[in-house]
Amino acid sequence: MRSLFPVTDLTVTATAPAVADDREWSFDELAEAYAYPAGPEPWLRANMVATLDGAAQHDGRSQAISSPSDMRIFGTLRGLADVVIAGAETVRTEGYRPARARQAFAARRAAAGQSPAPAVAVVSGSLDLDFSLPLYTEPLVPTLVLTGSAAPAERVAAAGRAGARVVVAGEGARVDPARAVRELAALGLTRQLTEGGPRLLGQIVAAGVLDELCLTVSPVLTAGEAQRIAGGPSVPVPERFVLAGLLEEDGSLFTRYRRRP
Repeated sequence: MRSLFPVTDLTVTATAPAVADDREWSFDELAEAYAYPAGPEPWLRANMVATLDGAAQHDGRSQAISSPSDMRIFGTLRGLADVVIAGAETVRTEGYRPARARQAFAARRAAAGQSPAPAVAVVSGSLDLDFSLPLYTEPLVPTLVLTGSAAPAERVAAAGRAGARVVVAGEGARVDPARAVRELAALGLTRQLTEGGPRLLGQIVAAGVLDELCLTVSPVLTAGEAQRIAGGPSVPVPERFVLAGLLEEDGSLFTRYRRRP
């Protein structure tokens, strides 16, 4: 792993890794590189992977276009977050399980007043979810379900029986991304991470609430008709983000873009 941006000197300090040599970074070094901004305001970042030709998936899943270094950053971003937000379809397709506590982040999370592992928040207007799965029945931190005010009462009850916490974050059957950010922050979950999928990320982008995008550019070509990292409604005027960080390992680029100040 090496840092291509920002360019720093070669001095190793307690908070900055040496960036010139191409080596495996520790989780502490990655955690410093991907630290959330300080302050009480919620910060929503997205973590996605895409191929050189823009595919966010291969055969419906992201695993085929990922890599060991991508998974290390994936783990780091989860290790820093209060909550991981994912759409119901992504949860089903990717086989989500409860987030686990990781020893590498235990001291850092304790010092920040965080739970041992991030909560998982599943976005679903219909609550058409299998509440018998370990994601709902065996999490270290109770799983959240973000839904609309018109969610079926029997499904809300089923979620509660399984141990999940239902959070109303929209009117009717729709979840409003801006309201979801506020509702999670009201629960003390300000360090927010979404892993998509593309439809959810598209809604977040259209709502104008994405603060940061961590995008892995995988050095593979897939062709086909796979989704982009974000789909759905478009924005009237494209919003420009600024480059905040760029790492490289084995041809994969790990970009970090932030909303313009």
